[in-house]
Amino acid sequence: MSEAPKKSKISASRRLALKTKLLKVAAGMFEKEKEDKKAEREGILRERVPPLQLSGLSIQDLQALCKELHHKIDVVDEERYDIELKVAKNTTEIENLSAKIFELKGKMKRPALKRVKISADAMLGALLGAKVKESVDFKANLKTVKKEEEKKEEVTDWRKNVEAMSGMEGRKKLFDAGQ
Repeated sequence: MSEAPKKSKISASRRLALKTKLLKVAAGMFEKEKEDKKAEREGILRERVPPLQLSGLSIQDLQALCKELHHKIDVVDEERYDIELKVAKNTTEIENLSAKIFELKGKMKRPALKRVKISADAMLGALLGAKVKESVDFKANLKTVKKEEEKKEEVTDWRKNVEAMSGMEGRKKLFDAGQ
């Protein structure tokens, strides 16, 4: 019994109209948010960095202004460096504390499983219960495999077959010979 798909209570055209209205409203909100952030940034910059008055200054005044600006840059760089060091120190401390927490939680490692020797009769008895009463001889059903003697490779001069073994055909011959 498969249920028929439920029909939507809103028609497709109505749903599309609602989606377009929502997208228009969201786009307007996004643009307003961007403008607010831009205005906030400009206000903060105006507050922190007053505009420079360079017109009508003598060379000595310009040099003094440059020295003052250079000094302010140095102060800001020192603050930035200090803050970076604090952040790095805090991150290493957080990592160390999280490692300690991990150790304190006592995450147990799963022990390595040990091989258990069990006879075939006991295994069948455990799996099938009391259904199997007679023992099954598994070794009688196994195929016998004859060991082949290892082929001794002849020592030959490697320079004889350089051209024959070059390229992909030679590699294929070597691969086929190895099998």
